[in-house]
Amino acid sequence: MTDGGIARAREVLGRVFGYREFRGHQQEIIGHLVDGGDALVLMPTGGGKSLCYQIPSIVRDGAGVVVSPLIALMQDQVDALKLAGVNAAFLNSSLDARAAREVEQAFEAGELDLLYVAPERLLTDRFLALLERSKVALFAIDEAHCVSQWGHDFRPEYIQLSVLHERFPSIPRIALTATADAITRQEILDRLGLNDSRVFVSSFDRPNIRYRVVEKDAAREQLGRFLKDGHEGAAGIVYCQSRRKVDETAVWLAGLGMNALPYHAGLDADVRREHQQRFLREDGIVMVATVAFGMGIDKPDVRFVAHLDLPQSLEGYYQETGRAGRDGEASEAWLAYGLSDVVLLRNRIDESGSPDEVKRIERRKLDAMLGYCETTHCRRRVLLDYFGETLDADYQCGNCDNCMEPPETIDGTVPAQKLLSAALRTGQRFGAGHLIDLLLGKATPRMVQFGHDKLPTFAIGTEFDDMGWRAVARQLIAAGYLHANAERFGALQLTESARALLKGEVEIRIRKVSRRKTGSRDRSAKVKRSTELPPGTDAALLDVLRACRRRLASEQGVPAYVVFHDATLVEMAMVKPQTLDDLRRVSGVGETKLSRYGDAFLEALREGT
Repeated sequence: MTDGGIARAREVLGRVFGYREFRGHQQEIIGHLVDGGDALVLMPTGGGKSLCYQIPSIVRDGAGVVVSPLIALMQDQVDALKLAGVNAAFLNSSLDARAAREVEQAFEAGELDLLYVAPERLLTDRFLALLERSKVALFAIDEAHCVSQWGHDFRPEYIQLSVLHERFPSIPRIALTATADAITRQEILDRLGLNDSRVFVSSFDRPNIRYRVVEKDAAREQLGRFLKDGHEGAAGIVYCQSRRKVDETAVWLAGLGMNALPYHAGLDADVRREHQQRFLREDGIVMVATVAFGMGIDKPDVRFVAHLDLPQSLEGYYQETGRAGRDGEASEAWLAYGLSDVVLLRNRIDESGSPDEVKRIERRKLDAMLGYCETTHCRRRVLLDYFGETLDADYQCGNCDNCMEPPETIDGTVPAQKLLSAALRTGQRFGAGHLIDLLLGKATPRMVQFGHDKLPTFAIGTEFDDMGWRAVARQLIAAGYLHANAERFGALQLTESARALLKGEVEIRIRKVSRRKTGSRDRSAKVKRSTELPPGTDAALLDVLRACRRRLASEQGVPAYVVFHDATLVEMAMVKPQTLDDLRRVSGVGETKLSRYGDAFLEALREGT
């Protein structure tokens, strides 16, 4: 980018968005796009991806056309840009014919800086003809991982977006995503015709997020303890696999006095829309949801993301946990999983009608997810390594459960042999529950019926309890020694590699298994509380500023963070600006917002001090 282009981009960064410096690769990406180049950008959630296409759209002639997969979130994105002084609009089915015509006319007349559109509308003949008649600065394809047929968020319409390259080859394109392994990256480049583009890969690390995995043991109660222990009154998301579990968990949390709402595809569209708007615009809402909720969520102050069930892949897990802590403040990703999760997901893959190649990739992704859960090493290192970001073998992040409370490991060869032998002697036809009863010496009617109480493996495993043996089984599945057979209702069967372990030719170390203690709590290091403030922050003044923000947001019908992010209010409460010039120096205060809100916040500052 020329010196003049850099200067103009910096001027827009400060005047419009209120920031003084670019972060990471932002300046390089913006310069490449301003100069007319194509780009694939992989940047973690909260890393500032949107500025990479918003600033070039303002700097270049014409309007930036942003392809976004969720029309429900376009309104908030456009509202935020308008409040910053940017001429932005959207085209989707929420507009009536007259309103849509007005947006089209403004776009064709060159009156817009940015136009957001869903892929379905962009692909219509009418909209493509509108593009032909209009001045387009660039095309931005957000959530570009939706193009991947192997991915967790596949959208068929995304594959057809190659039409932009075919019909408008001279207009720069930028594809952006926070989630893409090597297979998905190549698929984005191939399917969108971006093979000649520059690829910008930022670190996938989200250092402000603490990762924690716990073994399921009355999971709902475990969730309740997690929320009470540092996250009361905080905004967060709880993911469940089924709609029924979403509804039941939301009701249960509400019974604990939490402001919890359900969200899944089985709810009426108006109810889903209302719940999503409340989550975005109110403080302290806990959204209990299936994975149908979350893509494109721009709420910066989500303090936790909890999973009550095992995600199907690390891509999905990373995408979902990345919705926490977009503002850079301390947040937490909490996951409870058990052996039943592994069996359920393996069965779902095996019983699906997908081609064998798809099943193979899905099994590999599930194995990686299971390996993450069962690792005794730094979780962040395992997660980043999956996305091709290799760290030293002895790396420790200091902000995951394994780093903060390193797990003890033991020689698990003998326990593993006992469990493998139990599976082998029962014909490899039974699931974990029956095998564990066998090892514990429980003469259940089923045990007696099959004569398994007479086997040599009966009652040889009293060193662990039920939960302990389930942990051993999970680790053997994760290590590839056992397989849950879907056609046998989850029967545990030995793999080829298990033979060597059973014969003692190899050894295995496993996480130390402790007997369950009645009423025990999850061992966990404390996360920084959601209410904890930086040193020097006037907490009482911050409450006054938040009340001012809440009033202004309510008057304008927008989420509070659209007025100013929490980080901006915290800085105000620390430096206590007294004039408009003082306020202008606060990060996140652009010229339009200074003009619109400056006097109100100066009054609040005077009142609070």
